[in-house]
Amino acid sequence: MSRIIKEKNVQHEAEVLHQKKLVLENIKAQEEERKRIAVMIHDDIGNRLNILSLWMNNLDTKGDEVIKKNIYSQMSSLIDASRSISHSLYPVNLESVGFVLYVEELIANLSHKINISMQVMPGYEKKDIFVEVQLYRIIQEFTTNVIKHSTATDLWIYIKDYPQNMAVIISDNGQGFDYNLVKKGMGIKNIESRIKSMNAVHKWKSTLNKGSRLIILIPKNNELPNQNSLN
Repeated sequence: MSRIIKEKNVQHEAEVLHQKKLVLENIKAQEEERKRIAVMIHDDIGNRLNILSLWMNNLDTKGDEVIKKNIYSQMSSLIDASRSISHSLYPVNLESVGFVLYVEELIANLSHKINISMQVMPGYEKKDIFVEVQLYRIIQEFTTNVIKHSTATDLWIYIKDYPQNMAVIISDNGQGFDYNLVKKGMGIKNIESRIKSMNAVHKWKSTLNKGSRLIILIPKNNELPNQNSLN
C-alpha cells in the first residue's frame, strides 16, 4: 500500500511539474511575441514617425502655419500613442535602463493618480531579464488594479535580496478585498500566473477597509518547494 501511495505521490509531483513547465513555456512564448511587436512599434514605426515629424517641422509651408501646426500636433499624438502601445506590450527599455529605474519611471508616470513609494534595500542584484519583466508586470498589474478598484491614496513597494531568494512586498491603504470573491478576476489570475512562472511563492493579505498586501519570495536558484503560496 505504501509503495502505491509513494508512486501516486511521485506521479502527482511529475504532473504538477509538467503543468508548471507548460505555464512557463506559455508565458515565455507570449512575452517573446509581445517583445517582437513592441520592438517593431518602438524601433520601426516610432522612428519613422519621429523622422516624419522632423520633416514636417522643417517644412516651408509659407502662409499655412495653421495647417503645419495641426499636422505637427497629430504627429506628436501618434508618436505618444506608439510609445504607449509599445510600452504596454513589453517593457522594451527595461534591460538597458535597469529594473529599478524602469519601475521608478512607472511610479513617476502614475504620480498624478496615486502616491507610490519604493524602497529597494542595499545589495540588490540584477536578475534574469525574464524575472525582472515578470516582476515589473506584477507591480504594474497590482498598481493598475488598486487605481481602478480601490480607494487607496498610497501604495508601497519593498524589495530586498536575501542569500536564497528575493522578497517583494506590495501593499496599499485601500478598502481591501475578499480574495475568494476576486481570485477569478483577470488581474489576480495574471499576477499569480506570473508568480508561478518564476517558481516563486506568494501570500495575499487583505482586510476589508484596511488595505491589501502581496508578499512574494522569488528563488535565486529555482530551489524553492513546488508550491504556489506561502503558509
